[in-house]
Amino acid sequence: MAKDSFTVNSNRIAEEFSRLVSFDTESFHEKEIAAYLKNRLTELGLAVAEDNAGEVLQTKNPEYAKTASNLYAYLKGDTGGGPILFSSHMDTVSPGNGKKAIVQEDGRITSNGDTVLGADDAAGLTSILEALTVIKEQKLSHPDIEVLFTVAEEPYCEGSKYVEYDRLKAKQGYVLDLTGPVGRAAHAAPSILSLAVSIKGKAAHAGFAPEEGINALTIAAEALAKIQTGRVGEDLTVNFGVIKGGAGRNIVPALIEIEGEIRSLDHEKALREAERMRKTFAETASRYGGSAEVKVTEHIRAYNVSDESPVISRFVKAVRECGRCSEPECVATYGGSDANRLNEHGIETIVLACAMENCHSTEEYTTIEELSRSAELTLRLMTLS
Repeated sequence: MAKDSFTVNSNRIAEEFSRLVSFDTESFHEKEIAAYLKNRLTELGLAVAEDNAGEVLQTKNPEYAKTASNLYAYLKGDTGGGPILFSSHMDTVSPGNGKKAIVQEDGRITSNGDTVLGADDAAGLTSILEALTVIKEQKLSHPDIEVLFTVAEEPYCEGSKYVEYDRLKAKQGYVLDLTGPVGRAAHAAPSILSLAVSIKGKAAHAGFAPEEGINALTIAAEALAKIQTGRVGEDLTVNFGVIKGGAGRNIVPALIEIEGEIRSLDHEKALREAERMRKTFAETASRYGGSAEVKVTEHIRAYNVSDESPVISRFVKAVRECGRCSEPECVATYGGSDANRLNEHGIETIVLACAMENCHSTEEYTTIEELSRSAELTLRLMTLS
């Protein structure tokens, strides 16, 4: 069958998307949707397996009893070339329980306003399932296809930390998990480091004996005043978003805790910034007679896929063959995704826009038209020779 003749089914896409949205899928609560997806992939003729990510996460925190494991699926191809990987995540941010897809008069699909819609990442899941369905229906030729559906992506890609990467044979991958028009892809994404700062002073009565205390809040304020936040450079952002501590208005605070993060497209730059902050807090605390501990956690590592990479060439060709998409565009993003981990493990991966807007809010929306474009682009990527 000629490639120009194959098409996705918009009605089926709408039904599949609405079904996926209806699952309660906040992070670490993916068991129901995972069971559904496992069944769907099996029906489509893929060999499906799971890892032990769910068990590991439950061991770390008993409250994660409804966590599923990452799903792997494989479809043998009939063309040359190596396997291609397609991935989306199963979880959503909060509020993500009780979701329902509602079609508005202007064609947008939204939630009822009390929850997120869950297009992040039900749109990606839908696109992959629809493309596989069309391949089966129309008996289209394709290379070997690998599918990876992950759990707990939203909390710093926690689920993909436990992917069994040796199981994956693909050297090229596409993660469907980006906002913007279909035809856009992220070829670069940042390292994300979180900072937990603990500043210790000495408590004293603020009225009777303030000189006997060491004000941890004063230390924190002075240190923070020395640290530039916001967009610090062309490829570096810094933010402190949580501060807590103190025992009362009339007590010199003995402990202040601050939480923040660093994002940079240059991993070494992120590490240098973290070290600079550590020294700033430590030196400031020392001058007052207090102390400061800065714990730095690396969540994901930056990647930058070359424009010359086959994974980008395939993307550009597929977008142009699709016809329904905007002109291909590769951008850098400051959001992390499972693509960070896949690239770290030697699978050159870019992130595709897949019909999701205003993510992580109750204003999230998509449209059937964009969902159909995303599914068709995914189909083209799966079937390019």
